[in-house]
Amino acid sequence: MHLGRGMKALAQLTLTTAFAAFAMAADVTPTKSPAAVEFETSELIAGVQQGVVQANIQGNGRDQITAKLRNNSPTPLHVHVPAGQILESGRNTVIALHAADIELMPAQSADLSIATAAIHSTNKLGKSAYKLSYQTAPKLDAFIAWLAEHPELSTPAAQVVVLSLTENLPLNALAKFAPANGVASKFDTDAFRAETGDLLAALTALRDTGVKMEAIALTLDPQLRIEAMIEPLSREAAKRYYGISEEKEWDFWKHELLNGDPSTRHYALFGIARFYPDVAIEMLPKWVRETKTHAVFRMSAIQALADTQRPEALPILRTLAEELGGDTELGKSAAQAATFLDQRLTELSQRTIVAFRGRDGAEGL
Repeated sequence: MHLGRGMKALAQLTLTTAFAAFAMAADVTPTKSPAAVEFETSELIAGVQQGVVQANIQGNGRDQITAKLRNNSPTPLHVHVPAGQILESGRNTVIALHAADIELMPAQSADLSIATAAIHSTNKLGKSAYKLSYQTAPKLDAFIAWLAEHPELSTPAAQVVVLSLTENLPLNALAKFAPANGVASKFDTDAFRAETGDLLAALTALRDTGVKMEAIALTLDPQLRIEAMIEPLSREAAKRYYGISEEKEWDFWKHELLNGDPSTRHYALFGIARFYPDVAIEMLPKWVRETKTHAVFRMSAIQALADTQRPEALPILRTLAEELGGDTELGKSAAQAATFLDQRLTELSQRTIVAFRGRDGAEGL
């Protein structure tokens, strides 16, 4: 009997202890998660001036700046470099194309990359130390604001825009292709030359920012339009920029060939060869054989035949080489074009490629 009462008392004590433990657990306040780090925002130029940020800035004079930053303050910092920030190194001046940001804990160091463009074509390329500047570039303000909404614009295209606005450079100073008129640029701008597609993108950006395009020297040279139309990678963009519809493209080539600028009329033969190869194979041999045609057009017609990349152009070129004679410039050119096309056709047969889109039914030449 005493044993039974003892077991009962023990069970009741165990139950009471369990309830007490549960009640204590219910009264315990949950542990709070650590507070989020609060960063104080500081523009880089102000932080450097105040001494809270240490900066070692290196750039190449054109498209890249690397700032090695250290937070010397006891406060976590959000360091901000605004788009449009000017940096200098001797006579070199560059502008930040896009805003750049980085977060630094106290005593932390890190690298910050900044996309830039040269403000002057006289900038010398090469790694050197840069410093932040309070200078501004009002001529570039509208473009920098537009660029923030269009980050897809390539850095080379942005560089063309900047130099067009600051120095209004002509096409022969900014294009990678050789000038049709043979007039070399008086500026030493090889470091800033751009591909045709980037030149066209730059013109689009200039127009979209409200620039008066008739005042931009880059637009005055007719070569850019036809170069952009010949180049497969920039052709569709060129059609959009110049307002050339699908239905009117043949009219464009016909007009360029018959009534275009004298320095670029023969370029149209290459456009016809690339995008209307069936027409070219029928038309171009006639241009080559016509002795009254200017030698520039006859030579271009030979080279354009090879540019059709059509097998049926190969026997035509070989026949022309025999007709014109191996001792003439035209005959030599035809033989060379045949060799080039033969090699090209062999390459194409060994791999799958996207061929030039051909057109039928164009008439009038």
